[in-house]
Amino acid sequence: MQDNKEIRIELMTEERTPCEVWTRVMGYHRPVSAFNHGKRAEHEERCYFSEQPQINRRVTQLAA
Repeated sequence: MQDNKEIRIELMTEERTPCEVWTRVMGYHRPVSAFNHGKRAEHEERCYFSEQPQINRRVTQLAA
């Protein structure tokens, strides 16, 4: 039986792999690294949200 201990793995800087971030701009996907300075600044200012599921949501229909 295993103990419920947290295992933490730490990597040296030279062991890490760069992660390329892509985003949708003007109808197609592009890597953020290919953006010009203005588009990069706009990307940094974006607000992200997550929609929470609504439980027991009822839809009321109006009688026609």
